Amino acid sequence: MGIILAIIVFGLIIFVHELGHFLLAKANGIDVTEFALGMGPILLKKEYKGTVYALKLLPIGGSCMMGEDEEVTDSPGNFNNKGVLARISVIVAGAVFNFIFAFILAVVLKGFVGYDDTVIGEVTPGYPAAEAGVEAGDVITKINGKNVHLFRELSTHNQLHQGEDVTLTYVRDGKEESVKLTPKYDDELKYYRLGVTGGAYQKASVSQMFQYGFYEVEYVIKVTFKSLGMMVTGQVGINDLSGPVGIVNLVDDTYQQTKSDGALTVIINLMNLAILISANLGVMNLLPLPALDGGRLVFLIIEGVRRKRIPPEKEGMVHMVGIILLLLLMLVVTFNDVRKLFF
Repeated sequence: MGIILAIIVFGLIIFVHELGHFLLAKANGIDVTEFALGMGPILLKKEYKGTVYALKLLPIGGSCMMGEDEEVTDSPGNFNNKGVLARISVIVAGAVFNFIFAFILAVVLKGFVGYDDTVIGEVTPGYPAAEAGVEAGDVITKINGKNVHLFRELSTHNQLHQGEDVTLTYVRDGKEESVKLTPKYDDELKYYRLGVTGGAYQKASVSQMFQYGFYEVEYVIKVTFKSLGMMVTGQVGINDLSGPVGIVNLVDDTYQQTKSDGALTVIINLMNLAILISANLGVMNLLPLPALDGGRLVFLIIEGVRRKRIPPEKEGMVHMVGIILLLLLMLVVTFNDVRKLFF
């Protein structure tokens, strides 16, 4: 059952992404030859008004074929006959729809479970926060000068910057204070700690559902960019990456661990994962890399600046190299995911 749920969640997120491309293409009068969910051999298909709608065997992707790499033709619906802004809107729509989908899920989630504000619930004696005079009830507003809205942002910062000093800005009785804290090593937990914990989740009003739903997606996007930065600097290696197999395994593990708590708990946890995956997919697709939407966006921006399209064969060659490298990366990541299942 967990694997089936994983396929449904992953497939829905891919569907939303491709739906963004599809709807903006149709809105701009662009011909869509195929709109498919999945990859590989076709299981089901139906043609309607010039578009083939298909379901394919492998639930690891999808496609919205619009003839992006074709030469300009006399057809008014040819992708490359449209203005640069129209084509840009179609290319970015997939990622935008993923962000919107993540936001909608986050809003609903806040209605179910509430939100974790930045009010400190408890200060542990003998740790840096207590020694600096931080008290329960203080409201954290900034970490190292950057605004925060969720208590998890402090936890995540400490996790990613173990042992590093942190400047904490908080408000008490309307007055803002700042303290510099040096995490203390906990011999029992084998972990550097500041010595503060968050309070209970707060019930969200309708306006707070939208407000903290936005903060939730913003948090996921920031963590995604932080993780990408850690990859560039070598703090995160390729063995730490996960692909479709790893995601399916994660969803299955989540289901197995929560099914005894009831259907609602399973749904809430799956929504959390869907928010994470959907926002991540949005960010990754906008990276300026060949074969990704972000790579195509780079070519469109260049075309808009120079007012002349880069020859399709040259652009196609760049994307082909990108596809080959992407497939190689997927093979390595999938191998690592499978290896982790058995070792």
